[in-house]
Amino acid sequence: MKVFITRRIPQEGMKILIEATGVCEVSQWDSDEPIPRSELLKGVQGAHGLLCLLSDKIDAEVLDAAGPNLKVISTMSVGFDHLALEEIKKCGIRVGYTPDVLTDATAELTVALLLATARRLPEGVEEVKKGGWSSWKPLWLCGYGLSGSTVGVIGLGRIGMAIAQRLLPFGVKRLLYTGRTAKAHAAEVNGEFVPLDELVSESDFIVVSCSLTPETQGLCDKAFFSKMKKTAVFINSSRGAVVNQEDLYEALSGGQIAAAGLDVTTPEPLPTSHPLLTLKNCVVLPHIGSATYSTRGVMSALTAQNLLGGLQGSDMPSELSF
Repeated sequence: MKVFITRRIPQEGMKILIEATGVCEVSQWDSDEPIPRSELLKGVQGAHGLLCLLSDKIDAEVLDAAGPNLKVISTMSVGFDHLALEEIKKCGIRVGYTPDVLTDATAELTVALLLATARRLPEGVEEVKKGGWSSWKPLWLCGYGLSGSTVGVIGLGRIGMAIAQRLLPFGVKRLLYTGRTAKAHAAEVNGEFVPLDELVSESDFIVVSCSLTPETQGLCDKAFFSKMKKTAVFINSSRGAVVNQEDLYEALSGGQIAAAGLDVTTPEPLPTSHPLLTLKNCVVLPHIGSATYSTRGVMSALTAQNLLGGLQGSDMPSELSF
């Protein structure tokens, strides 16, 4: 069966597919850069299996180009908003994804981003490099600490919970969370289930770790930021589209909130001319939440195993139910 891979992936996954002799014949867009749309439409023709990444928009056009052979789509991501699920469902195509395996890495990165933003680490590094470090000054580069603070987590799922578990040892006084329903596991972090408005107005740090859905798209907008404390720090490691970036820029540049740290943006990559990149109180990372060697290796292997399961009509380790 023909398999098309839209990018170079870590060797752990390739090894599994190459060793699946007699099951699949692999072709690949052999680059670290995203596949051009025209090459995707060409490469997927006649494929029984498609292994893709978050940057690949898999819509009706791609499904049409693939034709009736396509049995499985395996995405090397925990997110799946790049997949046209309704169209995929109509075609009876199974979908594999990679939840759980990137939880720890993403939670660690989120905490690192929170600390870097709150304690102004990028600014500090820049001052050292450009000679701005002179003598000790009582208020120079002062930021905000976690000890005794209130942290609000929007979306206490796997990643949100892992973030909360890592933040508590810093001496967080209250941990608030919001979402569709209260979570039984929140008791492990003394989480208080509160309405969104209460979380926004009472939190010193707000961490967004929810899924991108019609309800959460553009959730963090002008009204949202206007309810935050002026000393509050905003962190997003979920999806860029959860945030209205123009409203965030206004909140940061106008002193409505203290600082923001983003590992996700809209679009990705964020243009170097984007206004957010002109602000000292905004730390932007290039979507590296899961970027540890071990995590990416495990993601690659799981993606390959999902693909093989779908091709053979057997169990997939992580199949998306939709």
